[in-house]
Amino acid sequence: MGDDSDWMKLPVDQKCEHKVWKARLNGYEEALKLFQRIDDTSPEWAKYQGIIKKFVTDSNSVAQLKGLEAVLAYVENAHVASRTVGEVLSGVVCKVFNQPKARAKELASDICLMYIEIEKADIVQEELIKGLENKNPKVVVACVETIRRALCEFGSKTVTLKPIIKVLPKLFESREKAVRHEAKLLAVEVYRWIRDSLRPPLQNINSVQLKELEEEWVKVPSSAPRQSRFLRSQQDLRTKFEEQQAVAGSDGDCEDVADSAPQVDPYELQDPVEILSKLPKDFYVKIEAKKWQERKEALEALAMLAKHPKLDNGDYGDVVRALKRVIGKDTNVILVSLAAKCLAGLAFGLRKNFGTYAGNVVPTILDKFKEKKPAVVQSLQEAIDAVFLTTTLQNLSEDMLAVMDNKNPSIKQQASLFLTRSICLSTPSTLPKSLLKPLCAALLKQVNDPAPEVRDAAIMALGTAMKVAGEKAVNPFLADLDKLKVDKVRCVCVYMRTVEDVGVAKKGKPGAEGGAKSKKPAETKEIVETELSVEVCDELAAAVLPASCVKMLDSSNWKERLASMEEFYQVAEQMDIGAMPCQALVRMLAKKPGWKETNFQVLQLKLQVVAVVAQRGRFSKTSASVVLDALVEKMGDVKCGGKAKDALTAIGEACSLSWIAEQVVSLAFAQKNPKNQAETLNWLANAMKEFGFTGINVKAFINHVKTALGASNPAIRAAAISLLGVMYLYMGASLRMFFEDEKAALLAQIDAEFEKMQGQTPPAPTRGAIKRTGGQEEGEEAKEEGVAGDIMDLLPRTDISDKITEDMVSKVGDKNWTIRKEGLNEVAAVLSEAKFIKPSLGDLPITLKGRLSDSNKILVQQTLSIMQQMATAMGPALKQHVKTLGIPVITVLGDIKNTVRAAAMATLNSWVEQTGMKEWLEGEELSEELKRENPFLRQEVLGWLAVHLPTMRSVPSDLMLCVPPLFGCLEDRNVDVRKRAQDVLPVFMMHLGFDKMNKATGKLKPASKDQVVAMLDKARDVMPAKSAGPAKAAPTKPAAAGKKPLGKGKEEEDKSGPIFTMVPNGKDLRVKDEKSLKTLKWNFGSPRDEYVEQLKVQMAPCVAKWLQEELFHHDFQHHIKAINSMIECLEEEHEAMVACLDLVLKWYTLRFFDTNTSVLMKALEYLKLLFLSLSKHNYHLSEQEANSFIPYLVLKVGESKDVVRKDVRAIMGMLCKVYPASRMFPFLMEGTKSKNSKQRAECLEELGCLIGFYGMSVCQPTAAKSLKEIAVHIGDRDTSVRNTALNTVVTVYNVCGEQVYKLIGHLSEKDMSMLEERIKRSAKKTLASTAPTPKQGEEKALPTHPNASLPQKPSNRQAEPSHVCSVGEFHLDLDLLEQLESDQTSVVLPDLVKHKLGDLLDPVIIPEPKLRPVPTHFDELHAGPSSTINLVISQVASGDINTSMKALAQIDEVLRQESIAEVMVGHTDQFLIATSLQLRLAHSTHMADTRLPREDIFKLYSCAIGNMLTLFGVARLAREASMGVLKDLVQGLVTVLLDPRIEESQEGQQLIRSVNMLLRRLFETSDQTNILSALLVLLQDSLLSSAGSPKFSELIMKCLWRMIKFLPDTISSLTLDKILLDVHNFMKLFPKDRLRKLKTDMPHRTLQTLLHTLCRLAGPTILDHLSLIEDKTESELEAHLKRVVNLFTGSLSLMTDDAEVLGEIFKKISSKENSKEVRFRFPCNYCVGLEPTPGRDELRPSVYQERLKILRQLHGLENNNKVQYLQEGMQIPVNFAAD
Repeated sequence: MGDDSDWMKLPVDQKCEHKVWKARLNGYEEALKLFQRIDDTSPEWAKYQGIIKKFVTDSNSVAQLKGLEAVLAYVENAHVASRTVGEVLSGVVCKVFNQPKARAKELASDICLMYIEIEKADIVQEELIKGLENKNPKVVVACVETIRRALCEFGSKTVTLKPIIKVLPKLFESREKAVRHEAKLLAVEVYRWIRDSLRPPLQNINSVQLKELEEEWVKVPSSAPRQSRFLRSQQDLRTKFEEQQAVAGSDGDCEDVADSAPQVDPYELQDPVEILSKLPKDFYVKIEAKKWQERKEALEALAMLAKHPKLDNGDYGDVVRALKRVIGKDTNVILVSLAAKCLAGLAFGLRKNFGTYAGNVVPTILDKFKEKKPAVVQSLQEAIDAVFLTTTLQNLSEDMLAVMDNKNPSIKQQASLFLTRSICLSTPSTLPKSLLKPLCAALLKQVNDPAPEVRDAAIMALGTAMKVAGEKAVNPFLADLDKLKVDKVRCVCVYMRTVEDVGVAKKGKPGAEGGAKSKKPAETKEIVETELSVEVCDELAAAVLPASCVKMLDSSNWKERLASMEEFYQVAEQMDIGAMPCQALVRMLAKKPGWKETNFQVLQLKLQVVAVVAQRGRFSKTSASVVLDALVEKMGDVKCGGKAKDALTAIGEACSLSWIAEQVVSLAFAQKNPKNQAETLNWLANAMKEFGFTGINVKAFINHVKTALGASNPAIRAAAISLLGVMYLYMGASLRMFFEDEKAALLAQIDAEFEKMQGQTPPAPTRGAIKRTGGQEEGEEAKEEGVAGDIMDLLPRTDISDKITEDMVSKVGDKNWTIRKEGLNEVAAVLSEAKFIKPSLGDLPITLKGRLSDSNKILVQQTLSIMQQMATAMGPALKQHVKTLGIPVITVLGDIKNTVRAAAMATLNSWVEQTGMKEWLEGEELSEELKRENPFLRQEVLGWLAVHLPTMRSVPSDLMLCVPPLFGCLEDRNVDVRKRAQDVLPVFMMHLGFDKMNKATGKLKPASKDQVVAMLDKARDVMPAKSAGPAKAAPTKPAAAGKKPLGKGKEEEDKSGPIFTMVPNGKDLRVKDEKSLKTLKWNFGSPRDEYVEQLKVQMAPCVAKWLQEELFHHDFQHHIKAINSMIECLEEEHEAMVACLDLVLKWYTLRFFDTNTSVLMKALEYLKLLFLSLSKHNYHLSEQEANSFIPYLVLKVGESKDVVRKDVRAIMGMLCKVYPASRMFPFLMEGTKSKNSKQRAECLEELGCLIGFYGMSVCQPTAAKSLKEIAVHIGDRDTSVRNTALNTVVTVYNVCGEQVYKLIGHLSEKDMSMLEERIKRSAKKTLASTAPTPKQGEEKALPTHPNASLPQKPSNRQAEPSHVCSVGEFHLDLDLLEQLESDQTSVVLPDLVKHKLGDLLDPVIIPEPKLRPVPTHFDELHAGPSSTINLVISQVASGDINTSMKALAQIDEVLRQESIAEVMVGHTDQFLIATSLQLRLAHSTHMADTRLPREDIFKLYSCAIGNMLTLFGVARLAREASMGVLKDLVQGLVTVLLDPRIEESQEGQQLIRSVNMLLRRLFETSDQTNILSALLVLLQDSLLSSAGSPKFSELIMKCLWRMIKFLPDTISSLTLDKILLDVHNFMKLFPKDRLRKLKTDMPHRTLQTLLHTLCRLAGPTILDHLSLIEDKTESELEAHLKRVVNLFTGSLSLMTDDAEVLGEIFKKISSKENSKEVRFRFPCNYCVGLEPTPGRDELRPSVYQERLKILRQLHGLENNNKVQYLQEGMQIPVNFAAD
């Protein structure tokens, strides 16, 4: 008992480690009780964190059992349990799973599942799978069973299936029966979750076992499995699940709460197989052998390897090229078929990784479809289908369109069939209109192909496109196709099955939920229904109709049929919409006698049933097609016609009027019954009024109306004219154009009908989609505007360019006037015959322009008549001929003959009616006409302007050019001219403004100026208001006399403001639109018009309007002006420019295609300044910006002009500062494929420079692939390309040595000898460069190169590096820095010193770097210390740890020497940014990389922190750090403090102390305003972030408290305006109410303390420091400051003799009663905030501590011991994590 008493007195944790098993048992029991009792955040848990593993590995089985119970309670309740998962589970697997006791195994399994519940599923699964390799079968069985339990309870979303499936085959091979049995149960459980995806991985197990599995799989329920246990993060999901189960019962459907298992792709479960190394060594030799048997052997070897379902990614370029060669050129069809199978295997195995090669092989496969052997064609089809799955239709569209015009019908057929299969796998989002348009155009050509197989394939492709993209998208392309072919296309559309149909079928219950929740039925998708067989329809109808009804439908007794139809009608009226089989019901109506029913009562009921089914059911066009013919046939029936029309109207509501109207009219005119045709037209006229005109195919209707107008039956003609009257309401007078060739009598009737409709407005629609959405007014407006705007597009226009022959043009320009007249007559005849024409007129406009100045006035008038005719025929497209033909008409206004001038004015007005005025006012042409001193011309033009200018809302800036001639007209000799000029003067002023016109008088003579200014003053008083124009805007009021006029000059107005406009999220939206294919991707060989127009539209909201006009002007001078303006505003509007940088760069890529050198040079000048500015602001290009700019910049590297190439190289050098060099590399690699030898050479040289400075890591995608492509150019025909290729490979040799021979692959003997010779020469130069340095006074010559990216600069100037790059083993030369200061250029490179960080860590041993000759391309990098510092700093952020540490050691060497530390001035931010990036990289990448030694990572941390300690020890450098940089730096340091991986390691504690030391020094020496602002912003961001750690916010607040401690000493150096602005922004985001809702009141208290301290230190003057806050009402800051200042000032008068009173107060605030006594006995001023909270019996000590704090502040008792008070009173420690 004595021994027992010894251990009984021990604490629980010591008992658990005692040698005596009874002591441990007792300890485990007490621990179990303790674990079930204490709070989950108690510090007690940490005591057991290190010993919890011993609980499960106890050698005594009895104690172990109790220990397992304690561990289960620990894991369930402890907040630190997740840290013990690895060690506990290893013990469970090794020491518990092998125990004989079932209870122990059960507890062990429960522990595993509990670890999964606390979010450690990955580690649990890893340990259990390790346990499967244990030699003890009991352990294996227990591990498999636990995995199965975990999967069953938590589901496949939590338990990863891939590693489980990987070990299943091995488990089935076990000798132990128990293991095999558990493996079978596990396989069944996995099958529950992923179904048939499990079959492929298990196909190779024993056939008997596989058969047993198949039998078990059949028994698995078909319902989707659901998880029954949830993670801690899924508890809300668990609550919902339980609630739904309580409502729906145990069998309820809970799909919306607990989602079923996701579909698993079997491909993802496979391990990739590497096959490139397994290819026969002579594969490439054999595949090019002359004997086909050898080629076959090579292909068969590849085919065997390509059978693997998943292939490892690699460089398959050579393999694909070899297969492409066989498919394209081999004459043996067996080999072609085999190569196609190999290609398909590679595509299936690589999937998306094969997409790189897709564009290379598809054209070859398509071209090979000329083979007619079915076996070959099938193999090629399989290959191209497999290739398509690796890419997109957009990427293959150009290749597809290229073969569509092939002469071989087999190729065209197979291309269309491939397109059909591809579209089947597409969705509407991947088949945009921009892609659909060219494809449909190509297919429409094939629809009319002579070969029937080509036509059928094209129709199938069009039908599939209609199925996927929708009829609305495809119908416009089918307008010119005859009806029979359109019907075939629609038939294919109905029966084609696409990927979306498959998706809907898999989901089940389509539309059940969506239909219930939809709020906008008009926007729901069109109902698509396949045609059902008669048998299926009978079954569906019998299921919903009474048996008696079905039986009597075809009775011979009409009364029984009537009774049956009445019952049918009642059932249809009451049937639920979801259960109504519409197609089956309408097909039942056609049963014998069907629609030939002789009894009108039965027939009427049938028609009523159709209407009811269409109104109530989900009625599709397929169902409508069943009955439309019968309904049209009954339209003319006297008794049943009304019911037939009602049924048609109901179907119109269900399927859209635009579709049904076209069908009905076609059916009606296919019949011979005139009564039906007339009634159909009457119904359509009425339907248009009810449904509106939206969507109506006008072109098709007009053809039918013309047919009706030509009918012999007067009723049909009358109905057609009535229909035209209704259409006139919507289309207006333009409708008459279609019928001008009708007979005069008929045309008179049409005109009479139109006259009746004049003045009437179309009625608001009462049916259809507009009615359902409730938007009648909106629909009416849209309809009116849409029809009015698009009516001219509906007109069928003829291309008459082929009719304008050379002979006709020569006649019009002949010297003989009679021949000229004959030519004009022919032109007029062509225009009259065509009616409506396209704008292409050939050479006719130029010839007609000459006739306007013809000496024969009759011909001038005839020409003007032709031009009027042309305006009517061409419509709005006439705009493109304004400058050519329109302006010369103005010249004719100066003719002396009245008749000619009148004809010219009529022509001018007819043109303006079609084109508008804007085109006439742009440019200098109009002002030049006004300058002509012709009184007739001036009168007419000024009168014409006086009529048209007031109707314009805005005018082009070129109108200002007309002002000087206008002033001249005011003083013209002709009275009429002066009068017209005075009349038009107020109109000019309305648009240009008084100030601008008044300013223009400065160029007039003094006498003239006085007169004109007086006229301007008069005109200002009568200036009219601006017209509202077509937009119906409210008219502006005229300015009153004496006030500033409204019409300020437009150009001056625009240019006075910023040229760039910040559009929120504009860039993100543009990226999103481009990804979703809503806009064209910026990718072209030469810019097409659609790209320019798209850019113009995108830039409109981002730039000033005047700049937009300059940017897209046709004259290059305007482009130069625009670039100059952008250069001037580069720095001023940097942020706004960056917001639209993608558009700016796109515009400059367009300039790369200009032929004008001056524009190109100006553009390059701007780009150099732009990238310099971007690098200063630390901006980095996005992927979209780079992809739309860099490829086109690479094109200009090959420019023939040296001056251009020089600037382009400079820009490429600057690009590396704003875009990673590794991502630049692929663009340059692409440039080496150019046909331009200069471009290839320049790109190769740039590649060599990148590799030389960044190392081999810059090579993308892999070094081997890149080097092989570079080495190919060694054999180039061009000498410069060969030399640069050799130099680049030599550069690689200098970096990686002999490995270069392996990387470049196979070279010819000639190329290899050239390379070896060049390497030898390079080696000699290297040896020469290592010779002793020259004596003093001698100057070391730096090597030069003619193709270097930057020109040589004098040594006394700092050179900007060509690339911001980091040399792998670059060494900072300190002597060089000193010599550069004294304008010396000799270079001596000393050895590195060992870097020490004091007592923080062991010394970091830096290996001595190897010195290499600097490539000549960067010979100017040593031109100044600033450039050298830049290079070394850029090394700090390197991904290579050694490189970064070397750079840090060099920086540290500079900082520790006071004599040269000043060279870091100006580089502090740059260095801190690089260091912050390295800290982030170490935290997120290096620490997660298990291959990197932890010692190296901690050395990296040590170097970085040591450097910053040294830097912040230099006062001048410390104060340079900006707010943003300090914010990022503190964030990174706090993240290090919170990293549990660092805390758990041995070196971590030392590192944490170092970080704390750095933070203290940072707070003491950095700019106090910047660091305080940074901490406030960090606190704000951490509180806003939902994913942030609470500990992070807590540490930031501790930092703020430490800064508050320094405020008494630092208040004089603070910029209070900036601090208060940050506090204002904080309080704006977190008002008082929101702060109180946070989990802790610490942020509120921190902010209050900061403000109180600032008020106490600054006094009332603090209210004068709110100048930076624009709107003070947005937060409570000002009000709060005023309250605190009033409290301080009010309390000063009470501080004289109140020490004793205060002492007594402090003694009486310990209880509720005393506080009340204080309230009554002492003045109110002493009792601020002391009254107890109502409704509470007790107050916490913290409340009194807070009140005590307020009193101390009010009475000045708070002194330098404030930090101690905060620690003791407020209980807020100011130490950091490791203190």
